[in-house]
Amino acid sequence: MTFKPAAWPRKLRSQEWFGGTGRDQIYHRGWMKNQGLPHDLFDGRPVIGILNTWSELTPCNAHLNDLAQRVKHGIYEAGGFPVEVPVFSTSESAFRPTAMMFRNLAAMAVEEQMRGQPMDGCVLLVGCDKTTPSLLMAAASTDLPSIIVTGGPMLNGYFRNERVGSGTHLWKFSEAVKAGEMTAAEFAEAEASMSRSPGSCNTMGTASTMASMAEALGMALSGNAAIPAVDSRRRVMAQLTGRRIVQMVKDDLKPSDVLTKQAFENAIRTNAAIGGSTNAVIHLLAIAGRVGVDLTLDDWDRCGRDVPTIVNLMPSGKYLMEEFFYAGGLPVVIKRLGEAGLLHKDALTVSGQTAWEQVKDVTNHNEDVILPADKALTQSGGIVVVKGNLAPKGAVLKPSAASPHLLAHRGRAVVFEDIDDYKAKINDEALDIDETCVMVLKNCGPKGYPGMAEVGNMGLPPKVLRKGITDMVRISDARMSGTAYGTVVLHTSPEAAAGGPLAVVRDGDMIELDVPNRRLHLDIPEAELAARLAAWQPSHERPEGGYAFLHQAHVQGADTGADLDFLKGCRGAPVGKDSH
Repeated sequence: MTFKPAAWPRKLRSQEWFGGTGRDQIYHRGWMKNQGLPHDLFDGRPVIGILNTWSELTPCNAHLNDLAQRVKHGIYEAGGFPVEVPVFSTSESAFRPTAMMFRNLAAMAVEEQMRGQPMDGCVLLVGCDKTTPSLLMAAASTDLPSIIVTGGPMLNGYFRNERVGSGTHLWKFSEAVKAGEMTAAEFAEAEASMSRSPGSCNTMGTASTMASMAEALGMALSGNAAIPAVDSRRRVMAQLTGRRIVQMVKDDLKPSDVLTKQAFENAIRTNAAIGGSTNAVIHLLAIAGRVGVDLTLDDWDRCGRDVPTIVNLMPSGKYLMEEFFYAGGLPVVIKRLGEAGLLHKDALTVSGQTAWEQVKDVTNHNEDVILPADKALTQSGGIVVVKGNLAPKGAVLKPSAASPHLLAHRGRAVVFEDIDDYKAKINDEALDIDETCVMVLKNCGPKGYPGMAEVGNMGLPPKVLRKGITDMVRISDARMSGTAYGTVVLHTSPEAAAGGPLAVVRDGDMIELDVPNRRLHLDIPEAELAARLAAWQPSHERPEGGYAFLHQAHVQGADTGADLDFLKGCRGAPVGKDSH
């Protein structure tokens, strides 16, 4: 893509606040000067907002204040004026009912901070799962020059000489306790080894996936995704990002210049190659909706279907983000895609270079971590989209984390009406279930939970685990943590709470999953399905006020990104006039 930089110097939007000698400008500058800022900072140089999602209740992001200082250094070095702004921080590990419910709220809040304050460009300082997409959604809506820098992953965990992946081993150890293979005391002992440094998940969970998506989209500098949080090179990346945003403002290089259909297709193929989280589907659909790019579930299946998964990381493989970085990180993966003819090489990035220009000379330092294509974890990676009478608008599955023998399976449904029903029944030895059954969870979608929690990877019943069985087909309208694994069908659309076919599945119904043929079928007569749907009545709780009410009334389906209907494709109001 050919990009023509804007003329420089020119008057920037921040001068509406700070430029001139009128009462309004003196008002704005005067209040800013109570922080000890010299007058020449207001001379028309780019004002850069450092949008910081730091919070001690967002552990993945609790170290971001240090990185913010490094970003400031870079901005000052490049002749900009940095202003650090705390923004809504959605914590995956602490927010209830689920961080996903507040992704859209965070995007709205950040968008209005960008729109309503004197910023010419923004550094989006993120890390935890939902902080990355929410700030990217905001940037797409405002279209101010913006660039991502993530906080980086934690160091490897180790327990009794076993490499421990955050999240992935939580599920593994929890199931081992239920199966009688691990004691509760050992589980508690393992806790200390899971998160032993600052940073986000060290597996290819959602945080690392979305860091990779930001880089693959071209919205972060090349190499950003994998640098460990405590590695000095993470600070260097932050400082270089601060330098770069100043030039982006001068050039007027905006998200709409970078976030093209080609960029999203590059990201989808990258997600397949890294064995990325299914959560990337819903977030990229939402970001594309904000910037006005026509991206659908069919694009996910089309672009990812024939891409081998070559990154050998948990939950699909055996290594962690630390090894991925040492091997060369995401630039090596993007180079591999380019060599295989699976990359739009001329896609523009925030560096000002194309996707290919910035990776063509990188080297793979460990071919057991970033595998040759003929040794891929799976030759057909990506995110599979299945459709049928049980999912008319689609559902997704991650084949690199699934059991091959279950990808074509027909079984008897064991139904849980919601997550509380599941918790009440799953440990009951009298539950009529075996490993051939299909576990079905309802009312956990965008409206149903509410917020679409990561409960789709339902733990198996103890009596099945004791047989040595570790996987079963599971179907829901929920999400799954990027650190989780299993033959799990997710995001079933329309969701049960909206009256989708999932809502009327009954115990004993036969369900067929046929991944090779992209089919998910409820094996009952068409007339019977129609009659059940006609008789269906909603049973999920309906909030009466607050953001929960707004969310429930306006959230869209997972198949289009679960954004709020009044925000998709909307750039919002122009910069308002100062009222003082």
